[in-house]
This record gives sequence, structure tokens and C-alpha cells, in this order.
Amino acid sequence: MRFFIDDLPVVFPYDYVYPEQYQYMCALKRSLDNRGHGMLEMPSGTGKTISLLSLIVAYQRFYPGRRKLVYCSRTVPEIDKALAELKRLMEYRRARGCQDGEFVGLGLTSRKNLCVHPRVNTERKGAVVDARCREMTASWVRSKAATTGGVELCDFFERLQTREASDLLPAGVYTLDDLTEYGRENGLCPYYLSRRVIPAADVIIYSFHYMVDPKVAELVSKEFEKDSIIVFDEAHNIDSICIDALSVDINNSTLRASTASVERLGRRVEELKGQNSEKLQGEYDRLVEGLRDALAARDEDLVLSNPILPDHVLREAVPGNIRKADHFVRFLKRFIEYLKARMRVMHVVAETTPSFLKHVREVTYIERKPLRFCAERLASLVRTLEITDLEEYGALAKVAAFATLCATYDTGFMVLFEPYESDQSKVPNPVMHLACLDAAIAIKPVFKRFHTVIITSGTLSPMDMYPRMLEFVPAVQESFTMTLARKCFVPLVVTRGGDQVAISSRFEVRNDPAVVRNYGHLLVETARVVPDGVVAFFPSYLYMESIVAMWNESGLLKDVWKHKLIFVETPDAAETSVALQNYRAACNNGRGAVLLSVARGKVSEGIDFDHNYGRAVIMFGIPYQYTESRILRARLEFMREAHQIRENDFLTFDALRHASQCIGRVLRGKTDYGLMVLADKRYAREDKRSKLPRWIGSCLSEKSMNLSTDMAIGEMRRFLKAMAQPFDLSAQLGVSMWANEHIVQHGGRGDIEAAESSAAMDVDQPA
Repeated sequence: MRFFIDDLPVVFPYDYVYPEQYQYMCALKRSLDNRGHGMLEMPSGTGKTISLLSLIVAYQRFYPGRRKLVYCSRTVPEIDKALAELKRLMEYRRARGCQDGEFVGLGLTSRKNLCVHPRVNTERKGAVVDARCREMTASWVRSKAATTGGVELCDFFERLQTREASDLLPAGVYTLDDLTEYGRENGLCPYYLSRRVIPAADVIIYSFHYMVDPKVAELVSKEFEKDSIIVFDEAHNIDSICIDALSVDINNSTLRASTASVERLGRRVEELKGQNSEKLQGEYDRLVEGLRDALAARDEDLVLSNPILPDHVLREAVPGNIRKADHFVRFLKRFIEYLKARMRVMHVVAETTPSFLKHVREVTYIERKPLRFCAERLASLVRTLEITDLEEYGALAKVAAFATLCATYDTGFMVLFEPYESDQSKVPNPVMHLACLDAAIAIKPVFKRFHTVIITSGTLSPMDMYPRMLEFVPAVQESFTMTLARKCFVPLVVTRGGDQVAISSRFEVRNDPAVVRNYGHLLVETARVVPDGVVAFFPSYLYMESIVAMWNESGLLKDVWKHKLIFVETPDAAETSVALQNYRAACNNGRGAVLLSVARGKVSEGIDFDHNYGRAVIMFGIPYQYTESRILRARLEFMREAHQIRENDFLTFDALRHASQCIGRVLRGKTDYGLMVLADKRYAREDKRSKLPRWIGSCLSEKSMNLSTDMAIGEMRRFLKAMAQPFDLSAQLGVSMWANEHIVQHGGRGDIEAAESSAAMDVDQPA
């Protein structure tokens, strides 16, 4: 269909548009018009991705000035799904006669996902694929191979180098499979092809890390124009991604590998001195001018991943004591020995980065400035020595990044030495954490550089927390509810068992036999009543293991097995993939299954349980973080001082957004239906309930907020009976079609309220 928002003609690749989709597009357009940042919360399963793509592509095509869309998602399946939606949209636009010209849309991902070389793409580990690829593609290896024939070349990469940029990729939208197939058919490397096409692409879809992780963003995203439109989809945990991008953990094995790497570097430097001392002298001269000149022509595949230094630092001359290669190698050895000595401490030490640097200077006489240049100086040396097997130097790069980050930031970081895995453990396993406490450090350059950054997800509530944590001011901030012709999901808060004993995952009562028994009975009764698939989430792996063991001892698991098969998520990704595959098979063949999972795990973040794969989701307890974590406590203290965010407010916000993410897995569209069960008495409290997304909270009625197990099972029966009745899809679409008529006739934002009003009236009508 085609409709207008103000003067903008929007082509939407479906016969109808939901009122909330129209509202979402209006809010998105306001952000683009104002060239400001936006925060938009959209209910799960209501077509957020296609709404966003339709509006932005229409904006790109209609208004003068080409604005690139950079769409960031979390996982490879989500990236491919967004590319498939974009491909469908562009095919629909072409069928409707839209003159889109040379439109290019593509995704970026790792070598492992794109490699087409027959002897490299069979490797299972991504690090091995990277190493073999670098050996076969580095420019100096190609030169050496041409003369000696001792190194295998990558023909796909070689052909790519002989092609003109304008002749690389025809216009169109390419999913990851499309790009791989195109590369295989034309003898071109898809990995390097995608990177060469970036400047000409209209839409680029890739992982969050390509934008917020400075180690990657400097190589991939540095040339995007300021007026590019940046979208972070499924961004409910964007603060955690930003923190992880700038945190470094070092253990004894890291230091041992670093020592071996430094020894190899020293030998390579001595060899180069004897073979080509002018090369080392040339590097020395460039470093006198500053790191920017030394790294100006660097190739991403010849540079170790390093944090970004500020521009004013890159313009400075590199300190004299690390300019010469052999001096720098000795410098690294001293710093590594210092870290080894610190790791021998048998008590916990937590200190700020200035305090850590002061101790370094007192013990080793190493000053702050050379440490700040450590990571980029290592990158320069690796490039000069023409090292391609960077996997061997990964540990050393981590140590160099640790040094650079410590010396660059006075606030927002903490250095923590922990001699044991836990306070109860007696076996030494020392770890040194450089913990980033301020999520704004990584993402602030993105907000500063680009005019429009959109943060969107189905679970952003309470929305006032993100601007404070990420230090930005949204021009548009809205949360939308779901318009329904039938109530296709029901949230239920179960506060007590059939014996009227309150249930909760609070630490004091979580292992109480009565609580464990009532949780087990809730699962048994749900498995008996609900058809097909049931997904159960626990706050942690440790709690899941303990409660499942107690269920097994009491025989409750046998009662579940009478109705459904049981599968369990584990920390091992391969095992979890097999469990998911078998879970889906059990749902498909009619046997039904229960999947026991963990909040913040793989299942809760990137897996959809649409239709028969998830008719009910149970959230056992509230998934609070482990509050005894020293890193978490330090972050809470930092947020209290820097952002005036109280500890309990953040912990509750964090727990509720993950709980909402878990229960939101059950609904993947308005034709889908499912039950959302929140099993903890604390969910009935206003301070918890108010932090649920608006589209979930609005469906919580008084009669569904304080249920016993028996009452909840009764509500489940009534809901499933209603869902079993014949459903006329036109009743569901009637709300949207009514809104469409008015949108097409009048356009503009004035119809939002009318569409909402119509939807509200239709919700109360029988399907």
C-alpha cells in the first residue's frame, strides 16, 4: 500500500498498516526532520523492522541529499532477517513503479560467515579462519608468493583487487546468503567485497559492535557521513554492550602468552635489523611526526584491535623511549613482568586508574604517556614487521589495550584484582579486570558525530533511564501500545501456590521447600493445560540447576514428562543449539516440550518462539543481577555519583527489562497468541509493575495480578478456549484498514488519535 505522512509518500509492502506502525513511522519521521536522536518502544511482533525500513527508505528516496542508513542489530540471524525484510520492501517498491535508481543494501559480518575459499571455510573456529585468510591475502605475502611460490594465494581475493569499485556489485539488496552466492559464482571474496562496497551502499546492516566498539568502529565505520541515520534495534541492553566493548580481563594464561609473543617480536625485530634496517628507521621517522601519520595507510588486516585514542593524542609525537622497536619490546617486557607481580597478590585489590598508574610508576618507573600509546605503537610495529598471524599476538594486544585504556581515562574505569574465582573458593585463579563503569564512553562519540541516532526495542521501559546512563538528549521519546481486535496475549502474575504459600526468588526464600514445590506444581499444571511448547526462564544457571535437582528428587519432573519432553539450555552454545533443535522437533510432531532456560542467556536474547513453539512463557522469579559482584557494586556506585541513579532503581530496571525480554519471546505477531506468566509475588507491587513496557502493563488487569496457581490455571484454560474459537482475520485487520482509509484520505499526524480510538472500540468487540 501507499500513504502519506505529511508530504512524504511511504510505500509499505503489505495490504494494511497497524495504527501503532503508523504512529511509529510518524515519530521516526519527526526525529529525521529535527535531525535529532530518538527513543522508540514498539510492542513485540507488530512489524517494527519493516515499519522502520519503509519510512527511512522513503525518506532517502524523497528528500534531496542522500542519507545512508546504518542499521545495527545484535545477532547474525537478526541481521539476515532485517536484510530479508529490506529485500522484500525494495522488490515491492520496484513492482509499484518506484524509481529507486542504483539502490544497494547489504550486511556485514565476520569472515567465518562469508568465506567461500574451499579450504578455509571448512574451519570451525572463527579465529582460525581469520588467521588463514590473513596469510593468503596480506599484500606482502602476495608479493612474496609471486617470487617464491611458497605461500598459497586466495584467488577470490586476487580477482577482487583487479576489479574497479564501480564494477563490483550490481544494484540490489543482498542477504548474507545472497552475498556469499554472488561471490562464489563470480569468483570474488564476499568479505572484502562487502567492505569495498560500503561507501556506495544506501543501507548497511551489521552488528552493534561495528558501531560502538572502538576497536572495530575505527576500521569499518569511520568514514560514514555525519548525516547518516544510525539505528540500534533491539537496544534494550545497549549499555551492557558499550561496557563490554571497553572492558578487559587478564589472567595468568594471558600473561604467559604475552611473554611468548614479546619474545617472538624481539626475534622478528632483530631479523629485520639485519635484513632491512631502513624499514625500522622509516617507522621511527613516522612516529616522530605522530601516530596518525604512522598509521594513516594501515590495513585492517595488518593491525591488531586497539582502543581509539583522542585526535589530539594521535597528533602528538610518540614518546622517545618507545619509538625504537627494540626499546618498545623491552618496555612491554617490563610492563608484563609488573602485571605478573601484581597477580601474585592473594587478596582483593580495587583501585582507580590514576592509583594504578601511580603504583606502576613507583615500581617500574614507567610513565603514563608511553602507556597511553602502547596499543597503537604495537599496531605500528606489527605492520612494519608484516605479521599476518595475529592470533598469536591476541594476548599481547589485550595487555596493550589494558595499558592504553588505563592511561587514557581517569574516570569511568576500575582496576580490580581477584585472586579467587569466588569468595568461597580456596583454589587460586587470579584475574585482573579493567572494568568499564560508564556506558556513555563508548557510545558518546556516536551521538556526537551523527545527527540522528535511533534507539528502539520492545522493552525500553522505563525510558528515562537510558538518556541518563548514555548521556544524550532524545528529541523524540515515545512508547506505543498494541491495538488488538482480540486479546492475543495475557500476562498473569502468580503470587502464591495452591497451598497459599507466597512464591518468590528472593535469596532468603528461593530454596524453601514450599516455594520450590509450588514452582514445580506451576510448571506441571502449565505443561498439562498448555499445548505445544512451554518456555520457562530462571534468574541464573545456578538457581536453575539447584531447583531442577530438587524437582528431580521430589519426582515433579516425572510429572512434567507425562505431558511434555524436557530440554535444558546450558552455557555451551553447541549444546543449546541441539536442545533448541530437538525442542522444535518435539513441538512440530505434536508431542510438545518444555524448554528450561536462563534470563540473559542465548535463548532469552535472540530466539523467537512463534506460534506452536511457544504458547506460554513462565518467568520464575525476578532476574536480578548477582549483587555481590564487585564490578557491579562499583558500577552502581559510579552511576549514583555520576548520574544520580539509585542502586535499587537500576537493579530493578535491569531485572524488569530482562524479564520483559523473556516473556516477550512468546508473541511474534498479531496472528500469534500466548501466555506470559510472571511467577513471583513482587511482580504485583506497583514499583515493579510500573517498570514493565507499556504494551504489557496495559494488559495487566486487577484480576490477573494476584493469582494462586489454581487461579492462574483457570485463567489459562479460559484464554486457550477463547483462542481455539474460529477467528476471522478480517476482524483483526479491520482496525488497520479503517485507519488506512483515513491515512490515505487525509494523511498527516491528525489521524493517530482517530486510529487509536477506533482500535480501542474494536478491542471490546467479540472476534
